[in-house]
Amino acid sequence: MRTGKGFQVKAGEARFGEHYKMKGVTLNTLDIKISGKDTGEDLAVFEQTGLTPNGGPPLHIHPHQDEWFYVIEGDYLFQVGDEKMNLQKGDTIFLPRNVQHAFIQLSEKGNMIVSYLPAGKMEDFFKVTDQWTSPPSKEEVAKVFADHDMQVVGPPLTRP
Repeated sequence: MRTGKGFQVKAGEARFGEHYKMKGVTLNTLDIKISGKDTGEDLAVFEQTGLTPNGGPPLHIHPHQDEWFYVIEGDYLFQVGDEKMNLQKGDTIFLPRNVQHAFIQLSEKGNMIVSYLPAGKMEDFFKVTDQWTSPPSKEEVAKVFADHDMQVVGPPLTRP
């Protein structure tokens, strides 16, 4: 179902008031700004506050989603396929579906907007990772990724 009216999400707030931590993968906070529930599952937009210097997700693939990042603050290294790209404030990167990718936060703090097209199961993925109370094993991380239509294909990036 698609929302029939516009809405505002203020700075520092999340669409439904929930701030998700990606526990076990990073300590980053993810706030839903536009939910898949708002767009008939066509799009989901999150603000990611980077609280994990030298951290990031494992190398993975989204078979059904394109991903787009816009850097608001900080320095990042992304891998897309076999290519590595440095991103800084104001930079944008597009990650096509079926292409392996990962990133590492190089700065002490970071902030990005990330969009998933279509929304897929990303909101539920972040809800699950927020519920972890201890660091999960690599196998548990891979299973949660797989349960949400992603495939882990390698380790997280390391600082160059």
